[in-house]
Parts: sequence; C-alpha cells; structure tokens
Amino acid sequence: MQRWRPTACEEDTVKTRAFCCTIMYNSPCRKLTGLVGVSILQSLENAAQARLCSSNLVQLCRSSSSKWITFQHCNFLKRQYVTKTTEACQRAKPKQEALTAPLVERHPHLQDETVIRQVQQISAIDQHPSSVQSSKETLTQDTEGASSEEDPSTAQETRQWKEIKVMLGDLPGIYARLSKIRLTALVVMTASAGYAMAPVPFDPSCFLLASLGTGLASCAANSINQYFEVPFDSNMNRTKNRPLVRGQISPLHAVSFAAACAVPGITLLALTVNPLTGALGALNLFLYTCCYTPLKRLSITNTWVGAVVGAIPPVMGWTAATGSLDVGALLLGGILYSWQFPHFNALSWNLREDYSRGGYRMMSVTHPALCRRVALRHSLALIGLSVLAPALDVTSWTFPLISLPINLYISYLGYSFYRDADRSSARKLFFCSLWHLPMLLLLMLTCKKPRVDKEDKSVAHS
Repeated sequence: MQRWRPTACEEDTVKTRAFCCTIMYNSPCRKLTGLVGVSILQSLENAAQARLCSSNLVQLCRSSSSKWITFQHCNFLKRQYVTKTTEACQRAKPKQEALTAPLVERHPHLQDETVIRQVQQISAIDQHPSSVQSSKETLTQDTEGASSEEDPSTAQETRQWKEIKVMLGDLPGIYARLSKIRLTALVVMTASAGYAMAPVPFDPSCFLLASLGTGLASCAANSINQYFEVPFDSNMNRTKNRPLVRGQISPLHAVSFAAACAVPGITLLALTVNPLTGALGALNLFLYTCCYTPLKRLSITNTWVGAVVGAIPPVMGWTAATGSLDVGALLLGGILYSWQFPHFNALSWNLREDYSRGGYRMMSVTHPALCRRVALRHSLALIGLSVLAPALDVTSWTFPLISLPINLYISYLGYSFYRDADRSSARKLFFCSLWHLPMLLLLMLTCKKPRVDKEDKSVAHS
C-alpha cells in the first residue's frame, strides 16, 4: 500500500498558509496585514488549480483520438446561438429535406419512365422515313392526350375566343363610329339652320352641296381626332369600344378614310358653294384636329376652343347662302357658342373619372367650381342672345317671348347644377340641352323676319 505524499505545489501552499497565520496571530500588528496575506493565499490557490486543469486537458487531448476534435463537437454552440437570436430577430429556416429519395422509393416506375423518354429523344443519324412518320404520329398522340387532360374551363375559353375579322358589310358601321355619326348629324343640322336663316331665296342644290361638304369635313375631323387619341381612349370606359381601340381597322385605314372625306368635302365647299365657306370649313378642320385635340391634354382652354369649333357650322350655312359674313351669322354662331358650355360641362361632370383616367384636362376635373359657374353664365347668356336677335333684324320680337320659357328652364337647371354640384343635376342639364337647341332653332326659324327685296323697298319709299 502506497503512502500519500504531497506534491511540491501542495507543500508550497501549506507553507504559505502557515506563514500567513503566524503573521496574523503572532504579530501584534494590524488586521490589514492579515487581510493582505489571505488575498495572496487565495491567488496562489487559484493559480495552482488552473495549472492542474490545463495539464489534465493536455493529457486528455493526447490520450484521445484525433478524430474526436472536429466541428461536429461544436454544434451545440451553433444551436445555442440560433435559439437565442430567434427570440429577438427571426426564426431559423429549417433545412429542406431531399425530395428525390422518397419519390423514388414510393414510385420506382417514375425513374424508368424518365430513362425511357431520354432514350426516345435521342435521334439516330440515319432514320428511315417510316420511322420518322411513326415518331410524328406518337408525338401527335401525346399532344392530343395532354390537351384532353387539360382543365375544361381553359378549353372552353379557348373555344369561345374569336379573332376580330372585319367583313365588307361591317365597314359602314365602322365608318359611322369612326366619324361620330351623331355628332356629325348635329353639325349638319346647325349648318342647315344657318342656311335656312339667311335672308335669301332658298336654293335646294346649294343647300344639299353645302350640307354634304360640311358633313364630309366633320367626318374627317372626327376620324383624325380618334386617330390621335387611341392610347388615351383605351383607358376610358366611354371610348374603349371605338374601332381603332379595338383594332377593327388599322390606323392607315382610318387616315385614308379621313383624307377621302376631307379632300372632297373642302373641295366641294370651295368650288361648288363659295370660297368663303370652303375656307371656313378648312379652318374648322384645322382647329379641331390641330388645336382642340392636343389641348385636351394640356389646358382647360380646350373647352373654349371646342366651343369655337362648334359655333362655325351655322356660320358656314349662312355664308353658303349669302356669300358674305353678316351679323346674323355671328348671332347664330354666338348662340351655338353659349349653348355648348351647359351641354358639355354637364356631360363632362359625370365623366370626370373617365377623363382623369384618360389624362384629359377638363374643367370638371381640374376646376370644378369654374365648370359650374361657366355653365350657369352661358345658360343665362342664351336669354340675352335671344333678345338680341330681333334687334339685329334677324327675327321678329315674338322670338324672345316664345323662347323665354325654354331659356328660363335651362337657366334654372344651370343654377341647380351650380348649387348642388351632383350627378343628378348635371344629368338633367345635359338632357335638357339635347332638346333645347333644336327647339330654339326651330322657334327662331318660325320667327324669321320676312325677306324684303330692294325693288320692294324702292316701291315702298316712292
């Protein structure tokens, strides 16, 4: 049996402890000296323990296998770090498991099929024509089988889809929508009213030629307007079904149609009616296509320019009959100019979302208060213009009296639109303007002042 012997380190520790005890208890000194000794003793003990732990760790590493000291033994640090950081930041993404092995185990025939397909895709250098034909037949059978396995809803949609094909019989309707046939009819009606109001004998052939030339010029202007506004009309619900937007005709086709209407129309007015009417038609075409159309996206002044464009057709009718520009023609133009503001401002009020979506700068969109004020102002102006007609010897004094009720009614609706500023009042004002203009022109025609020839004037004076 071996006898225990203290090591050198333990002997030093015992000696130091005994020395400190003698200093503390034998000397009559102070307590401070004893405290210093105890602290020195504790530091020596800690150093001895650290030296012993390091020596034991070195012996363990030498005796253990080298393959134990790998990164896998430090995985607990990694797990600890992830769990601590996920509490404050984010959860660690789990590692994805391999998907190929379970699939192969569950469906072993899939691997065989893939191998077979790969072999089928490899083509030989020299193939017999019969083999090529058989391979094509198998491919077509595969595609037919795949198409039959598709979703029935998608198959139904593909069956319902039809390409837009324009037949020859559809062209008149397309041309009518391209030229805005209702707007063109309104332009021809106002031009005819101007011709009928002129204090000259009625000439049917001149009247028909003037109406035809004015209608052709209007068709050309509207077609060019739609040609320029295709990308903007596609964003509006009101204009998304126009022929150019839907692709029923090409832009070249539309421009060719506009040229085929503009050239004969202006030529007809200039040569068969009179040059003044032809010049007014060309001016109106220029204002509508080159001024009004681009101004719609730049400034609200487009409404005033458009009102001038709408006021020129009755002036053209007057000049077609008389060959001169008189005060009666300007009065008719003024009536049409003022009528367009309650008509168009009420229309645009209910289309503000569409105009905003298309990028047009209209009064109803950018200046709604001004839009309502202008509509009311020009509704009241119709009363003053009606009173001015007999003062200029265009009508009798009966016209202001019989036209006063309809003028007061449209003024009242204009005031309701100005006060309420809602869709209902705007709709009422718009529909009133549709029948107000034909009624006003008809009353004006019935109250037309009888024409007095120069011979009758001379006889009356004599």
